[in-house]
Amino acid sequence: MNHKRNEKINQITDDTLVVGIDIAKETHYACPLDDRGRELVRKAVPFKQSREGFIAFRLQVEEWMERFEKKRVLIGFEPTGHYWMNLGVYLLEVDLPFVQVHPKHVKNTQEFDDNIQAKNDSKDARLIAKLMVNGSYFYPRIPEGFQAELRNGSTMRWRLKKDIARLKNQMIRWIDQYFPEFKLVFKDFKKLACITLKYTPLPGDLLRHDVEELARIYKEDGDIQRVAKKTIRKAQTVARQSIGLTEGVELARLEMQSLVTQFLLLERQLEEVNQRMEELVKQFDEFEYLASIPGISEHTIMDLLAETGSLKQYQHPRQLVKLAGLTLRQNTSGKYEGQTTISKRGRKRLRCLLFKAILPLLRNNGAFHELYQYYITRPVNPLKKKEAMVVLCGKLLKIFHGLSKHKNYFHEERMKQDLHCLKQAA
Repeated sequence: MNHKRNEKINQITDDTLVVGIDIAKETHYACPLDDRGRELVRKAVPFKQSREGFIAFRLQVEEWMERFEKKRVLIGFEPTGHYWMNLGVYLLEVDLPFVQVHPKHVKNTQEFDDNIQAKNDSKDARLIAKLMVNGSYFYPRIPEGFQAELRNGSTMRWRLKKDIARLKNQMIRWIDQYFPEFKLVFKDFKKLACITLKYTPLPGDLLRHDVEELARIYKEDGDIQRVAKKTIRKAQTVARQSIGLTEGVELARLEMQSLVTQFLLLERQLEEVNQRMEELVKQFDEFEYLASIPGISEHTIMDLLAETGSLKQYQHPRQLVKLAGLTLRQNTSGKYEGQTTISKRGRKRLRCLLFKAILPLLRNNGAFHELYQYYITRPVNPLKKKEAMVVLCGKLLKIFHGLSKHKNYFHEERMKQDLHCLKQAA
């Protein structure tokens, strides 16, 4: 029995006006229903994504409540991109309750409504309202204060890292064409490598100056204090034997200088964002407890809390597991038993963060390493290595929640004792 769905259905009574909204970039559509899913107007009502449009919608809701003799209202919509956020903030300001419906549910029920594979704004608004009547909705968690700052910082951090990786790939492509031997001297895009590419990106540029002059040019940039002359000599040596392209070098030089400038700018921005987020994450009450886990870095906690918010607001760790899309999805029918996989119905970044956190955790945390070995070597139903790591992702979330809720520090020996009890029970 799904008690939670029953509770949601019970929230909608005969004196409740249910309003489904199809969110768009410029014009939203609203459709009112009663508690049994009956449509109260013939056509969905449009309103604009503006202050005037929001006010008109609020007045329309008040008119519907008076006309259909309703005392309560519940508004619902899909979290489509970022377009719902402005409306959500306005609804909070005017004290109108709202919930959200999963986009997958709307998409999968489009044909059930009229047996037609059609999609339009009015139909989607009606479907959203009907899903709400059936209890298929959830209450969104909107971060506030420093939690909202951390969430925005995390989004910016992920975008900066993605842009930096893109620029690195473009720089590598350029080097492969015009100076492939550069990688024999510089293994990564550290400060000296970037300064070299900024001022002397081509082999001919390096050979045009002596070592002392190049050291002076690089040092005058201001971003580097000590120049390794030995590295410069090595770069000149490989430059003399370069097989790089020699045509179209003028604009090629300009392209590399542009790429390096963008790369250095993004690196500085990422450093500033990381510094500010490190200050914000320490304002969480549970930070010190999460940081007590050996193998978990400050940046991991930072990204985790940016995705989930304070862990104390979750009543059960299964809510976190579900949010990360780590719940199991079975595929069985009669005697057929298909493969069991994780649902992946959750936040992709949270799931990715957890999986990346497992590797250093296995190296630096004896309890997790012992649990991992147990999963892959147990006599009954041993797991594959990747499967064991996914299971540990869920285990890590449960530990995070337990430490936050009970305000305890991590005890490695206590976790090992629990593991020994598990082995004996098996």
